[in-house]
Amino acid sequence: MSKKELCVLLSKLQSFESPNMILEQYTTDSEVAGDALWFAHMLGDIDGRVMVDLGAGTGILGLGAVVLGAKKAHLVDIDSNALRLAKTNKKYLEKEIGHNLDVVFINSDISSFDSSADVVFMNPPFGTKKENADSIFLLKAMSIAPIIYSFHKASTRTFIDRLVESNGFMRTHYREYNFPLKRSMPHHKQRIEHIRVGLWRVERKALKK
Repeated sequence: MSKKELCVLLSKLQSFESPNMILEQYTTDSEVAGDALWFAHMLGDIDGRVMVDLGAGTGILGLGAVVLGAKKAHLVDIDSNALRLAKTNKKYLEKEIGHNLDVVFINSDISSFDSSADVVFMNPPFGTKKENADSIFLLKAMSIAPIIYSFHKASTRTFIDRLVESNGFMRTHYREYNFPLKRSMPHHKQRIEHIRVGLWRVERKALKK
């Protein structure tokens, strides 16, 4: 599968029907998701790996990872309606690619998830509605896996880097995207607003012998 084919597949997935403002349920753009997943794939962080998507929403990142060859993906979200759509998206992808995908759907707060994994790949809340939500997600991710891919507002780069370093991880790669947010909330005035978002790849530091 090529990156273009992946992006096309992801563009066909269902998104939030009634997005929750407090949960910051913004749909991850299929081109951004496809590019980020392909980047991880080329670095060898997806094929055969066990993935976790915290705050998975309708599943574009976790499902995209298993399409690219992840061994298994855990999709964790507190919103049962979002996971219902993620299950529908899983069925669509399985029909399109012709085989089953090993995906576990977990309807709970991320604090209740206690399994380990190889990689966390997530687009967490940016903390604009619930203060420190981005930190809560990132701290949880660092307790689960040695490698993390996470989207955050580019303006928080210094803060995220410090949080990562203070918890025994290091940023190995950083990419930026113009993240399109479609009008889906009452306070949105423009049909599409673009914000600058960074994708962090962070990795647990090796213990000194």
